[in-house]
Formats: sequence, structure tokens, C-alpha cells
Amino acid sequence: MSELLLSVENVTAGYAQDIDVLRDVSLEVHAGQVSGLIGLNGAGKSTVVKTICGLLRPKAGQVNFLGQSISGVPPHQLIDLGICCIPQESSLFPYLTVEENLLLPLQGRKKKFSGVIAQRYEEVLEAFPAISEKRAAQAGDLSGGQQKQVEFAKAWLQQPRMCLIDEPSIGLSPIMAEEVFSWIEKFSQAGMGILLIDHNVRRVVRMSDRVHVLSLGRITAAGEKEEFQGDLHEQVKQWLGLDF
Repeated sequence: MSELLLSVENVTAGYAQDIDVLRDVSLEVHAGQVSGLIGLNGAGKSTVVKTICGLLRPKAGQVNFLGQSISGVPPHQLIDLGICCIPQESSLFPYLTVEENLLLPLQGRKKKFSGVIAQRYEEVLEAFPAISEKRAAQAGDLSGGQQKQVEFAKAWLQQPRMCLIDEPSIGLSPIMAEEVFSWIEKFSQAGMGILLIDHNVRRVVRMSDRVHVLSLGRITAAGEKEEFQGDLHEQVKQWLGLDF
């Protein structure tokens, strides 16, 4: 099995002292693989991401990255550890240009990796022609699909060890959603570990190496992709209301 990057171990977390959104949640992300997290709205999927990213501190359990605890690490320090998050909502600064948004996370590292960054930047402009055309535009003036392209381009420039991707296709046209999913595949092929959350359950299962089902804050089923394509988790498929 490939290198273990992230391990969430028996985590309980919530937004209020006496209300637990996540209860005893455990999952793993390995290098070069996609770990899918599926569940109905309100199951706690985005709370898992917030807990990993340090926006919520676990009440119990541990979040480890490369064998070291990252519970309580400030979110802005995660990229220095090799963790990137593409959130459901735009994280771009609307009054900065597209180019400024792309390069902002690399401030302080551009001199050390200037040649590599320049090469990646050219790759991004070639892969996303719309970004190339809008480099000088304010990010807030872009369409939703274009903003999502910038989010993925920014992540590619950072070259993290692991990327957390929350609902990347929501609100996008089918064509743009396909482009987003192709970039997720490119990320994993480049060796990144991916934690993928998306409402398109069939697509998540098809793309993932391992699948976790979250229901009411608990992992109710987990296994290799093949287990979710057969009859071993018939109850899970009925709960989701889908036939993979």
C-alpha cells in the first residue's frame, strides 16, 4: 500500500460544547490515492474537512499527518506541511487579480523554487486558457466555473502532498464538472493524496480507491471501491437511494 498521509483516529467534534456533529470518526488518505467520503446532506462531511483543516479542534481523538499530530495547527500553516484545501465556497480574494490569487500562497517560497514555480505556472496557463485570458482581471469578476478553475490551478501550483476537495462540482455545468474531475485524477496521478467529497455519489465511488460512508456523524461503512460496486454493502446503497 502507498504511503499513509492522513489518519483521522476516533475523532469527535462539534460546534457547541454539548453537541457532537462527528462521533468517533476514523478514515485514512494515502499518497496517490483518492479517499471518497459520501453521505446525505447534514451528515457532517464538511465538518470532517473543517476538523482536519484546524477550523474545529477535536473534542476527542486525533488527526495525524505523516505520523505527526496536526490537531490545533492553525489553518494558514497547513500548506507549509503539504496540505491544501479546495473548499466548497470560493476562497479567492475578490479584489485581487487572478494572477495575484494564484501566487499568493507561494509568497516567501518563490525565490527558493522560482524555476519550478515558473514551469508550473506555464502549465496552468496552458491547461486553463480562460485563466490565461483573465490573469489581470479581479477574481470577483469571474464566473463560478472560472473561479473553480483558479482554485484548482492554485492548488496545482502549490504541489501539496495531500488535497482536501469539498463539493468541487456543485453549481457547475456538466462540461465544467468533467474538467474538474479530470484535474482530480491528475492530482492523484501526480502522487497527491485526495480526500474527495461530492454530491455525485456514483462519480465519487468510481474515482475513489477507498470509500467511507458518513451518516449522522458516524462512519457507517468503509471499504475498497469494489465493495461498493457489489452486494456487500446493500444496506448502504439502500440508505443512499442509489444503485451503483
